[in-house]
Amino acid sequence: MSDTTNQRRILTIAVLASFVAFLDGTVVTVALPAIADELGGGLTTQQWVVDAYLLTLGALILVAGSVSDAYGRVLVMRIGLLGFGIASVAIAAAPTAEFLIAARAVQGAAGAFLVPSSLALITSTFQGAAQSRAIGTWTAWTTSAMIAGPLIGGLFVDYLSWRLAFLINVVPIAITFWLLARAKLRDSRRADASIDWLGAILCTAGLGALVFRLIEQPRLGWTSPWTWVSLVGGGILFAFFLLRQRVARNPVLPLELFRVRNFWTGNVATALIYGALALNGFVVGVYLQQGAGLSATLAGLASLPSTLLLILLSSRVGALAGTWGPRLFMTVGPILMGAGALLLLTVSVDFSYGWQVLPSMLLMGLGLAVTVSPLTSAILGSIDTERSGIASAVNNAVARIAGLLAIALLAVVVGGTLDLDGFHRAAIVTAVLMIAGGVVSFAGIRNGARPAKV
Repeated sequence: MSDTTNQRRILTIAVLASFVAFLDGTVVTVALPAIADELGGGLTTQQWVVDAYLLTLGALILVAGSVSDAYGRVLVMRIGLLGFGIASVAIAAAPTAEFLIAARAVQGAAGAFLVPSSLALITSTFQGAAQSRAIGTWTAWTTSAMIAGPLIGGLFVDYLSWRLAFLINVVPIAITFWLLARAKLRDSRRADASIDWLGAILCTAGLGALVFRLIEQPRLGWTSPWTWVSLVGGGILFAFFLLRQRVARNPVLPLELFRVRNFWTGNVATALIYGALALNGFVVGVYLQQGAGLSATLAGLASLPSTLLLILLSSRVGALAGTWGPRLFMTVGPILMGAGALLLLTVSVDFSYGWQVLPSMLLMGLGLAVTVSPLTSAILGSIDTERSGIASAVNNAVARIAGLLAIALLAVVVGGTLDLDGFHRAAIVTAVLMIAGGVVSFAGIRNGARPAKV
């Protein structure tokens, strides 16, 4: 087998392994009304179904990055695939909302092992312009999974069952296992490896307590002791996590990475952009069903134009960013998405997808295609290859935690009810976050920065 053939196989493995994690992260969006109808719990259950996944994914992806660098990317990927498949079956069989939420948390933990190991395989296999193109391909397919998830979920909800929507990843998981057995992959492991499990526990517990407060506060009220215990306790635990990272021999979150300009600037932009994407995806998916009266399938189809533009343009944009540098793309792309979000203000009681939503989806898709590949390349390209696993894990953790907090703050953003006014408020907040991401990129990103050894 030629080197080129093996590289293509490795790229396919990386895409498929991440695809299932991103797909299941968004396929749930249009299934939320059906889940709440069958299992109860209203908006709070819907928020927890999304955030339980994002919580463990965002917190443990840091640990997975360290494990990936320390013990081998292929081993980590196999563990993640197996755990993800088992958790998916448990979700499909969930008898109660509480069981489903717990299974979603387990699924997020397994998904955390897939993303950093996938990107690390790419950065260790491809070099130079080929790496930029490979990252562009990976980004196009994984991000398109996030956008196509609502469409796939809608078809299952309308014509089969929301439960079966969580089993669609069985086929790509099986294919990935088969490709792993055939590919020429050499796992590199560090002999002095150790994992900061205490840091992982502090991070997960701190984030969990803060998210609990944000989601449950509208129901419990500010006078509830649980509100203040979770708020203060979560803040203290997360502060201890950051202090722990300064002294741990092998920290979950290596703070020295943030001394690199493109790395920290890119992650600030990531937080703003992906927080906005999570908020927009949740609000559009739910409102088009509960507010505009569309079926789950039609609500999922709403994002299809964005998906198509992303698939068609992302790899090409990745190659251009490799030649011209990422700064221009990371500036223009988020601003285009911000303008697309503002177009959602045209949505009215007299709903029309073609005039009120489609223009937004087209502009959002164009902005996404211009943004995601250069963003990933700028961040990973600023760190030496030996630390690519933890660098990609940190970036993905930032993206997932940003989405986690955006969903947790949903009740504050929409004013307690996802009606038309709440939908418009969410569109404005999305636009502000997107445009801020573009401004941060323009001010902070530098083209042609060499990878830093940290």
